[in-house]
Amino acid sequence: MSFRPYSLEEGAFLVRLARRAVEEYLTRGVIIEPPADTPERLLRDPYGVFTTVEKLAGGKLELRGCIGYPEGYRNVAYATIYSAIAACCQDPRFPAMTSDELDDVVFEVSVLSPLRQLPPNPKEYLKSVEVGRHGIVIRRGFYSGLLLPQVPVEECWDSEEFLSNGCLKAWLHADCWLDERTKVYVFEAQLFKEKEPRGEIYERDLKQELAGCPARTNR
Repeated sequence: MSFRPYSLEEGAFLVRLARRAVEEYLTRGVIIEPPADTPERLLRDPYGVFTTVEKLAGGKLELRGCIGYPEGYRNVAYATIYSAIAACCQDPRFPAMTSDELDDVVFEVSVLSPLRQLPPNPKEYLKSVEVGRHGIVIRRGFYSGLLLPQVPVEECWDSEEFLSNGCLKAWLHADCWLDERTKVYVFEAQLFKEKEPRGEIYERDLKQELAGCPARTNR
């Protein structure tokens, strides 16, 4: 992927910052500030940030919360802190997390490139939206839905399924992307994740992960 603004060390800092923000919030009710050793770039860059939290259950990871700022909040460090707390306590799909879950969850931070609107030509969307590279935002009137780049890879979707599920995420019909009145945006993301709860942090390679999806001989 072309959007890789940060080193692994900087990405690991963000993941640890996300975990610390949640720990402090759940145990002491405190929203932390970026610490003194925060790399300067993380206090300057305005990129969007999402924090994803997954819970280890039966040897598998299950989504526990995911919330973020598609177009940034103050700077990357602040966006990480606030998105992490929101993912754990404000995702309407799940009850608020408790401190006794902290040893059973994995944190992932996604740093987003600026959104880029595709020209309103639905016939070209299947070529323009690349699974393993792009995330998407679908907008129509007051409705909006976002899917991070890792979602279609984890689900082994093709571009059409990706677009259709983006429409559903926006509470629209699955084929809404075929209507020129629907706005379709793409973005890229750099992803940093714990290998296990409190474990080593690595940068995900979605292209490599996509290669593990079953072959689609019927598509």
